[in-house]
Amino acid sequence: MANLIVTDLTCEYRTNPLGIGVRRPRFSWKLEGGRRGILQQAYRLAVAAEDGDFDRPIWDSGRVESGESVLVEYGGPELASRTKYVWRVKVWDDAGREAASEPAVFETTLLELSEWRASWITPAASAIDPQTDAAFLLRKSFRVKGGVKAARIYATAAGVYELYVNGQRVSDEELSPGWTSYQYRLQYQTYDVTELLKSGDNAVGIHLGDGWYRSGMGFEQLNYKYGDRRAALLQLHIRYEDGTEEMVATDASWRAATGPVTYSTIYNGETYDARLERKGWSEAGYADDDWAPAETIDLPMDILVPQENWPVRVTETIRPIAFFVTPAGDKVLDMGQNMVGRIRFTVEAPAGTTIVLRHAEVLDKDGNIYFGNLRFAKQTVTYIAKGEGKETYAPRFTFLGFRYVKVEGWPGDELPLDAFVGEVMHSDMPRTGDFSCSDERVNQLQRNIQWGQRGNFVDVPTDCPQRDERLGWTGDAQVFIATALYNFNGGPFFTKWLRDLKAEQRADGGVPFVIPDVADGHSSSGWGDAAVICPWTVYRYYGDRRLLAEQYDSMKAWVEYIRAQGDNEYMWETGFHFGDWVALDAKEGSYVGATPLPLVATAYYAYSSRLLSEAARVLGRDDEAAKYGELHARVVQAFRDEFITKTGRMASPTQTAHVLALAFDLAGDAAPRIARDLNDLIIENGYHLTTGFLGTPYLCMVLSDHGYHDTAMRLLLQDGYPGWLYSISKGATTIWEHWDGIKPDGTFWSDDMNSFNHYAYGAVGEWMYRKVAGLDMDGAVPGFKRLHIEPLFGAGLLSRAKTSHLSMYGKIETAWSIDGNRVQVQVSIPANTTARVVLRGAAVEGLSIDGQPVGAGGSYPAGVQSIAATDRGVEAEIGSGEYRFAYEAVNLFRKRYTTSSRLLELLTDERAERAVRRHMPHLFGSPSLNFLRTSTLRELAENGMSRVTREMVERVLEELAEEK
Repeated sequence: MANLIVTDLTCEYRTNPLGIGVRRPRFSWKLEGGRRGILQQAYRLAVAAEDGDFDRPIWDSGRVESGESVLVEYGGPELASRTKYVWRVKVWDDAGREAASEPAVFETTLLELSEWRASWITPAASAIDPQTDAAFLLRKSFRVKGGVKAARIYATAAGVYELYVNGQRVSDEELSPGWTSYQYRLQYQTYDVTELLKSGDNAVGIHLGDGWYRSGMGFEQLNYKYGDRRAALLQLHIRYEDGTEEMVATDASWRAATGPVTYSTIYNGETYDARLERKGWSEAGYADDDWAPAETIDLPMDILVPQENWPVRVTETIRPIAFFVTPAGDKVLDMGQNMVGRIRFTVEAPAGTTIVLRHAEVLDKDGNIYFGNLRFAKQTVTYIAKGEGKETYAPRFTFLGFRYVKVEGWPGDELPLDAFVGEVMHSDMPRTGDFSCSDERVNQLQRNIQWGQRGNFVDVPTDCPQRDERLGWTGDAQVFIATALYNFNGGPFFTKWLRDLKAEQRADGGVPFVIPDVADGHSSSGWGDAAVICPWTVYRYYGDRRLLAEQYDSMKAWVEYIRAQGDNEYMWETGFHFGDWVALDAKEGSYVGATPLPLVATAYYAYSSRLLSEAARVLGRDDEAAKYGELHARVVQAFRDEFITKTGRMASPTQTAHVLALAFDLAGDAAPRIARDLNDLIIENGYHLTTGFLGTPYLCMVLSDHGYHDTAMRLLLQDGYPGWLYSISKGATTIWEHWDGIKPDGTFWSDDMNSFNHYAYGAVGEWMYRKVAGLDMDGAVPGFKRLHIEPLFGAGLLSRAKTSHLSMYGKIETAWSIDGNRVQVQVSIPANTTARVVLRGAAVEGLSIDGQPVGAGGSYPAGVQSIAATDRGVEAEIGSGEYRFAYEAVNLFRKRYTTSSRLLELLTDERAERAVRRHMPHLFGSPSLNFLRTSTLRELAENGMSRVTREMVERVLEELAEEK
């Protein structure tokens, strides 16, 4: 038997984190072990001082009989500030094996506010205009003794900054300190600069731009939302081998100047004049006598928090795939991918040569680069050459959303592709998930979803990365968070953002539309509900009870805010709501879908009150769990009384009304009828959706959950407008904001609100993972500790699919393929977890595992705990390991025979077609007709059609009979 191994040690989601501010950090680890069915029986955690002497540990948990291996809390004495600790874990498994991990480390930051000795500094106003557009340079020379043991910088800015020591960039992090609700919370960063210091003269430099702090953010384009003066704060601690310490801190002794960045904002871009570079400005010995003095300013210190989020970094580089000249005569680069980040280029040009890059997402129907959807955002980078040979430049203090780049002023007639490289920037979240299948269009959709997430997770979950918005819309975040956490590890990302949400929440419990709040408005249903849905989802994916407890009061405040609205505490019928935003059933000229706003608001009220009750139960608040459970029941009853008829139909005929009633379990006994009606609405619309931001994320999920997976699959594979694959057919490489951002004739939906990188509709990714590929977790156990594997296959429309997710326990994988009736399912279950595998259409007698027939004898392969026949097929309880299931499917795909084939025959007869046009005009001029004409009789028979369509077909037949 292979040895047990403990691997992948993390502290607060990170590997060997530097500068954590958590006083009781949490530890996680994974197990590997060369056999199936591994379960941890016990662990022993130990934390030692920096010297790693575990014979004299700071804390030793002793042997703890527990299967916990995720976010296990430190239980020792209070940790010291600015201290490195070494930790390890020993585990025992259920076979009696034991294993000890290699040591890992974590280091604390400044745990007390009183430890800050630095002052906020900025150039003296008497020497440099505080309102200048130019970025500031701040520097300080200092001396270092020999024998440096360790050196750390703790730094932040009112603005965004780059940090240098002795002429070298300290970190590859970009746009630090990130965007928080600055009036309440400002992150600071910790850097290890030990290797950058030298004995003797040294220097530290800070390059300081506007960033989110002073740029005009939000719809009003107002500068100085947080303050009108950029400033920096830095503290360098040097510890010597002899035990002494020295500190260098920002104060009035620093020197200040402006440099080559003459302008930078988030929306508009950056201007860089290389002729203004100050060579060696952050190095020791640089002559700064002509620089201005710095001055201290009074900015708050009590808002400082250690870095919480994954930092923004350049995570990938891509080369342009083409250079071309547009019909309008513009020289344009095509990056081949709608990306977020910047262009780095190398050029050789005379001094004063001005090169301008304008960034855009798409081309118009004539092939010209299209800037209309940027609104007021300029997305322009300007570079002025210094004329000293080859010069390389990329903007520092902005980010841009683009696929195409218009280049002006480049020397020569052509743009050399090797002179340009795209640097992709986003919060550097570890990638944890992927999905692929037999349809390459769907694979492109998956890539688009992940590219959309990367481009919009730039420190906050933005709505778009290109126009004059880029805001943390709460509604977008809550509908997408489940997909986001399949794709990437978003624990730190959402922890930071939810703390901002809590900080910005109003005294009455209302939640701003965007977080950080730079817009005017708050508390729309489906948007404010992010206060409840997002912390609950993080708990579900990672088992993070601490964040749930931390956000609980915010969750409760939101539900109580809803409860206080209007005269009926169990309905929400008042206030402003975005509703089913940009739904296709909206009235002409409106962005709000046709689903009644009180229906949407009350549905979300019910959902949030239910999740609040469940959160209270998890946290041991039994009284409040019962209280909000009762509230939920009353809201559900009010919803049914108001919005579901006595015959069990939705009072509102919209797709979204049906979806929300089913998704939030509001329908009760009427659920089968409502699901059938929803299915009819979809088929009646030619397998097209009409849903918007709130209906779309749940649409395929409720169809699959209620027995209409075939319809959900046809929705997914619909490449006509509207549908997920329509944008793919138009060459999309990210998710669009509107189903018809580019119309079939090549024109645009609108200039007003038409992002081509807008992740909300990418929420279908969760359904692809959970239902198509079948990778899901047990509803009663968080964090993928207990798995539910049940692929629903492709309704005969896909022949294979596979997916993976790197959970906190390890990598989970599922894959299936179908050849005729032969089904193969492969799963990989990480150690210290178990799974229920449901094999649709299987029979015990025909099932084989790893090539060996199971039979009816009850003898199972290693790792298989039980096998049972059910009405869905076969259920197998398994432990960790890799398994291959194979069987001949029985009744795998539901068949419904209707008059569809008769309708197809009618459409081949000119006289009959006239009758169909009279009774079914919606078919003509829509993809429905093409679907009917191009589908085989078998496909039509299998997919059937709605009751309404059948009735109309019968009327057509009756009319034809009468004419005869």
